[in-house]
Amino acid sequence: MLQPTTLKFLVNLKKNNSKEWFDTNRKLYELAKVDFANLVESVIKQVEKKDTSIAGLTAKDCMFRINRDVRFSKNKEPYKTNFGASITAGGKKSILAGYYFHLEPGGKSFVGGGLYVAEPDKLKKIRQEIDYGWNEFSKTIQHKKFKEYYTDLDKSEGMSLVREPKGYEKDNPAIDYIKLKSWIALRPITDKQLTEKELVKIISSSFEALQPLLVFLNRGLSE
Repeated sequence: MLQPTTLKFLVNLKKNNSKEWFDTNRKLYELAKVDFANLVESVIKQVEKKDTSIAGLTAKDCMFRINRDVRFSKNKEPYKTNFGASITAGGKKSILAGYYFHLEPGGKSFVGGGLYVAEPDKLKKIRQEIDYGWNEFSKTIQHKKFKEYYTDLDKSEGMSLVREPKGYEKDNPAIDYIKLKSWIALRPITDKQLTEKELVKIISSSFEALQPLLVFLNRGLSE
């Protein structure tokens, strides 16, 4: 579980997103950061029991900085208003598909993962893997446990190509997934759940339901 003070810090940061306010409240930030790191460590220890690829990771390997890169952004606010952790073999900078937890009070928290915005060569590999292994891929995303947690991969606006990629036909049974630019599944986490004792279990069980998809995607990347 997370401490209510951690959520309160992020809520207040959203209202006061400035270096002056942050510096004044830096001690509160440090406490919130430690609280989030402890949660990430607990999740890793639970998930690595069934997914040895993440064994040995620490929270530091997975957590993203709260500072925003504003150099090329119209939004000049200096800080993110969330905590995020990519629990992936090799850490947060890994090119592999992995798990992700996003903490943002106000109904914007979620758990899930997959492969997000892959580079062209990686896109080609994954599309080919889905095409060749459609039966396996279809069974993976139709599996009862996966459907219970995620329903389907994210096909929201902007997640797919308008037309099928070169070399693929419209009538390909896998075309809706071949057209995707990212292969991710997400599940919302309520603000109430964030401070419940069952939070680690909620996150880790969500990751377990996602693991077969990650295995499929990472096999495609390695070939």
